[in-house]
Amino acid sequence: MNYTLNQLRIFLKVVQNQSVTKASEELHLTQPAVSIQLKNFQDQFEIPLTEVVGRKIYVTDFGKEIAEAAEQILQQVNTIDYKTLAYKGQLFGKIKISVVSTGKYVMPYFLADFLKIHPGVELEMDVTNKNKVVKSMQNNEVDFALVSILPDKMKVEKIDLMQNKLFLVGNMEEDFTKKKKIEDILQNRPLLFRENGSGTRQTMERFIVQQDFKISKRMELTSNEAVKQAILAGLGYSIMPLIGIRKEIQNKDLQIIPLKGLPIKTDWSLIWVKGKNHNPAALAYLDYLKKEKEAIIHSKFSWYETM
Repeated sequence: MNYTLNQLRIFLKVVQNQSVTKASEELHLTQPAVSIQLKNFQDQFEIPLTEVVGRKIYVTDFGKEIAEAAEQILQQVNTIDYKTLAYKGQLFGKIKISVVSTGKYVMPYFLADFLKIHPGVELEMDVTNKNKVVKSMQNNEVDFALVSILPDKMKVEKIDLMQNKLFLVGNMEEDFTKKKKIEDILQNRPLLFRENGSGTRQTMERFIVQQDFKISKRMELTSNEAVKQAILAGLGYSIMPLIGIRKEIQNKDLQIIPLKGLPIKTDWSLIWVKGKNHNPAALAYLDYLKKEKEAIIHSKFSWYETM
């Protein structure tokens, strides 16, 4: 047999995702390139590693055993790489971060320069809704989480990165230069909500209760992008984080609707379980944030502070 480490990585990623398409996206490779390497890897075994039924790929029992072995091999390779970097005096390790969906517009800017300074540090970042982010922390699957609402019933430590502002947003079909009551605004179109488990939805619902608004028409969508596209199409209005609609506001595709009590202001906070023993890479990252976060905000988010 003459399989390569690259083939092991590709096969393991396909097994983890149960999909060639998703594996190619995570590996930043084309789907044909992944398929070719998967076939070349399979050709070295007389027993099938995977099978395709319909359009779905299934891993055989033998394939699962090979995937376990591949994971162990790759872990040993990473250990060798880390030891080499440590011997050269470089920082190494992996940082795992779970990010609420709108946080994808924030977190990369607080990571980019740190990873450039420390090329031996690997990043694993999962973008999902607030419920899943909290669950990953409870299960000790991540080092950090980025949230705009602190989880209940969990002792955490945190660094506040920057402010989160939420406004009522609509498309450009109506004139909202004068303030109107939300009941009048929503007379013909519904208020769009994120799914249960979303931090944005939780913030919206808390605001509606505080202001004692009567919402008769509502619609639920499962991502900020889906909400944004629905607003652009004229399906309704929503209270959205400003950080995710910058281009649409600047291009005058969307408008901020004046409404009493808005914007809602929370904080984007990087949190971790209280008392967690961080690895050297995670500790170095916390130190970096404490020193550099104000410079990052000034450099990358100056537009945000003026709105």
